Amino acid sequence: EVQLVESGGGLVQPGGSLRLSCAASGFPSRYMYMGWFRQAPGKEREWVTTIWTGDGKPYYSDSVKGRFTLSQGNNKNTMYLQMNSLNPEDTAMYYCAAGPYVAALDMPSEYNTWGQGTQVTVSS
Repeated sequence: EVQLVESGGGLVQPGGSLRLSCAASGFPSRYMYMGWFRQAPGKEREWVTTIWTGDGKPYYSDSVKGRFTLSQGNNKNTMYLQMNSLNPEDTAMYYCAAGPYVAALDMPSEYNTWGQGTQVTVSS
């Protein structure tokens, strides 16, 4: 069974940091696009970042560039999202997503597997 499992969400104060993890299992290949989207209440799902596991190169949306860092584990089955300088606008449900072929990184429809999501809340 193909599966993505997220962990690491929680409540953090503005300016703080969190680290999210996404573990992939059951995929036929270790080479795929793995990314994060987020969705705040009443808003559309927003692309955050994606990595191609083949070369480990991450891509970021402008809203998180310079604050978030995406990396992958040695086995290419796990990715980590280090989020620094968090602000209330980062509050959302964060979803891990994966797909073998992704032409448009910021389009949710390009990803064929999704996790259940992990909540990130930035508040004082």
